[in-house]
Amino acid sequence: MSTTAERPPAIAETAAHRVPDERAAAYRGRGWWRDETFLDDLHRHARTRPHRTAVAARRIAESRTDTLDYAELDRLTDRFALALLELGVRRGDHVAVQLPNRWETVPLIFAALRTGTVVVPVSPLCEGEELRHRLALTGARVYVTLPDAAETAVRLRGELPALAHVLVVDGPVPEGALGFHEHVVAVEREREGGAAARLDGLATRPDDPFVVLFTSGTTGLSKGVVHSPDTVHSAVRGYVDAFGAGDDWVAAVSTPLVHYSGLAQGVLGSVLLGGTVAFQDVRRNEALLDLVERYGATLLYGPPATLADVVASQRTRKRDTRTLRHVVIGSAPVLPELADAVAATLGARAHSLWGMSENGPVTTTRPEDPDGWASRSNGRPIDAMEIRLEQSGAPGSDGVGRLKVRGASLALGYLGRPEAFAAELDADGWFDTGDLARDDGRGGIRVLGRARDAIVRGGRVAPVAELEALVGSHPDAVEAALVGVGPQDGGADGSLGRTSGIVAVVAGRDGRLPTLQDVRARITAAGHDARFLPDRLEPVAALPKTLTGKVRKAELRARFTPGRTPAREPTG
Repeated sequence: MSTTAERPPAIAETAAHRVPDERAAAYRGRGWWRDETFLDDLHRHARTRPHRTAVAARRIAESRTDTLDYAELDRLTDRFALALLELGVRRGDHVAVQLPNRWETVPLIFAALRTGTVVVPVSPLCEGEELRHRLALTGARVYVTLPDAAETAVRLRGELPALAHVLVVDGPVPEGALGFHEHVVAVEREREGGAAARLDGLATRPDDPFVVLFTSGTTGLSKGVVHSPDTVHSAVRGYVDAFGAGDDWVAAVSTPLVHYSGLAQGVLGSVLLGGTVAFQDVRRNEALLDLVERYGATLLYGPPATLADVVASQRTRKRDTRTLRHVVIGSAPVLPELADAVAATLGARAHSLWGMSENGPVTTTRPEDPDGWASRSNGRPIDAMEIRLEQSGAPGSDGVGRLKVRGASLALGYLGRPEAFAAELDADGWFDTGDLARDDGRGGIRVLGRARDAIVRGGRVAPVAELEALVGSHPDAVEAALVGVGPQDGGADGSLGRTSGIVAVVAGRDGRLPTLQDVRARITAAGHDARFLPDRLEPVAALPKTLTGKVRKAELRARFTPGRTPAREPTG
């Protein structure tokens, strides 16, 4: 059992900034921050539309879909909340959830709100030292997961003094753990006398810590980003408003519920509106349109590779997508051919979105933008956020600026690392995203890539993210990364470095691989500057990535920099 001293630090000790009173008042006045939380939204819809489907969770291997209407989700929220109390969870404790996209995750999120606890979503891919780090940093008291990870957690208990209970969803329960369905789902605690009174006064307040989301960890162990219901609400409100969403909202989500996009834009956005969120437990992109057709999805969200698979699936076996109005594409640039294919095959408009764990969605293209704008821009900021490009004006900047953001959806801080969060903030509350971007000419931005991964030649900054998307979409490639090798150090005047060599690192498809000439011709045909053409191509089985799917560029640079172990060059 844990002691008070073993509890995780209060948010006052972990947050690195305080929003000035006048700005906080403006956020509240504009409805970005409010006196309610997503739990109030759930209660309201359970009263007014109890039989509207809230959750549709498809189990691919079992050929079934688990559904919850609003009345059921509300009832299970209380059931799960009471179970947490019986496990000794107290207000301010952390509850870690490491599951694939399963229905159980949704009432767990709301049970955390009901009990004033902090939910800690953990990627199903997280294991070993990174898993131990996340459980230790948060001081998680309860950990809900699958059997294999449960065995690991039981073994780690000696290093995790706060961890009181490990609960297992499905499969064998290892010694020292508990069955989740037996101890949480199967007991109708909400029907017991006095159940509601036991929960009175515990609920998370709008500005309390609510969720810890972990960063990609490209340069070390991941950081825990702490959000409140208010910071998440402002982002989700801006996101749904950008698409003119109403209570007919049905979102089909391909991303994990443990990431910001799945949890906030998917689950919480749908509950905010009284709509439906649909997802599936494993990655089966060709099956996503079955969800769209069955539940009448109005919006489909996913990265470019997922949407390319969806388009290919629709061409092979046509599904009814007449309800689909918006296809929102995040994590990488939208290429013109993908935007055109979405419109032609799905009858919906493609949108480009940019965001990060510290803010959620920050910019997105809109329905009123010119046709094809998603392939040229990441859009304008949502209502609750501001953006700024900080340009040095020095040689090599080429009008490109370091992207900074400010607004109501900025996180409370990094758990246990206030100094790291403070280092990214200036005196006026602008947060340094670490990305480079250029103005799109319509009040928005086009993100070029991470500043630390910049490729500069002839005084111009390469649009690395777009070039990678272009090379990775070659028919003989699965994915690609571009890295600069050779001297790249920036100057004392703030200029970006100059790159002596560009390497295209490509994972081939089904034993095939594009040649260097193929890649160069593809970039040239798309109208990009010849100075950004790769000098060589290096094949890999797969790109090294973090748990959130970010490519480890530093690892690639070290591997393919001249003077290190030579890498094989493909012929042609």
